[in-house]
Amino acid sequence: MKLLVITSLKDYQKEAIKLFHKAGIKVFSVSKTMGFKEDDSVNLMDSWFSNEAEYFDSIVMFSFTTEEKSNKAMELVDSYNTESKIEFPIRVFIMSIEKASYPIS
Repeated sequence: MKLLVITSLKDYQKEAIKLFHKAGIKVFSVSKTMGFKEDDSVNLMDSWFSNEAEYFDSIVMFSFTTEEKSNKAMELVDSYNTESKIEFPIRVFIMSIEKASYPIS
């Protein structure tokens, strides 16, 4: 069993859901979140009077699924990012689940 996690800007939620469906994943959760990107400037004077952190309306999607479906989802996300060349690509992560109280099919 795998935990598949996808993060993206909220603007790409419909596309991310389509990718889940194409991978055969019909059961998943979606949570709204806010992503932050802080200025990596070393010079403290550059941001002395203002907050330079940008924030973005984002989503986190996740599903407990099979290895096959999670690998398919990763392939689809990689293809989507390559073809669409969006500024903020959809990110995908696959994590192993050691134990669970129910089986995944």
